[in-house]
Amino acid sequence: MTPYIGRRPRLKLDTSLYKELHRQILERDAWRCQYCGSMDNLQVHHIQSRGRLGDDAEENLITSCAACHQTIHLE
Repeated sequence: MTPYIGRRPRLKLDTSLYKELHRQILERDAWRCQYCGSMDNLQVHHIQSRGRLGDDAEENLITSCAACHQTIHLE
């Protein structure tokens, strides 16, 4: 079995720290979907998914509405 080359540990926050980061991302993005501008049904999206080694880090998170978030994951 070949080891993964370049594999690195991912930053994953505990629940309370993640909730605080989630709020910070919403505030940073002015409580608006960064794709369509909606202020309804907001969620925080991982730009690079955790399954693809994306971190729970500010630079990897963006605010999206539920509709845009669903569209992103269907692509």
